[in-house]
Amino acid sequence: MANHKSAEKRIRANEAKRVRNRYQAKTTRTSIKKLRTTTVKTEAESLLKEVSSMIDKLAKKNIIHWKKAANQKSKLTKFVNKLS
Repeated sequence: MANHKSAEKRIRANEAKRVRNRYQAKTTRTSIKKLRTTTVKTEAESLLKEVSSMIDKLAKKNIIHWKKAANQKSKLTKFVNKLS
C-alpha cells in the first residue's frame, strides 16, 4: 500500500492511463481487422489513412514499439496496394 498522498495519486493516475492506453490499443486493433476484411480498394485506402494515424499515435505515446508500428503500416499498405 502507498504511504504518501502523492503515491496514492500516482497509483490513481497510472490506472487511468493504463485504461486509456488499453482502450486506444484495442480500438486500433479492431480498425486493423476491419481494414483486413475490406475488399473494395477505395474504401480500404480511406481506412488505411485512419489506421495509419492511429498506429502513429500509439507509437508516439510508446504504447507500441515504433518498429512494430512501422511493420504494421508497411504490411497494411502492401495489402491495400494488392487490392484491385
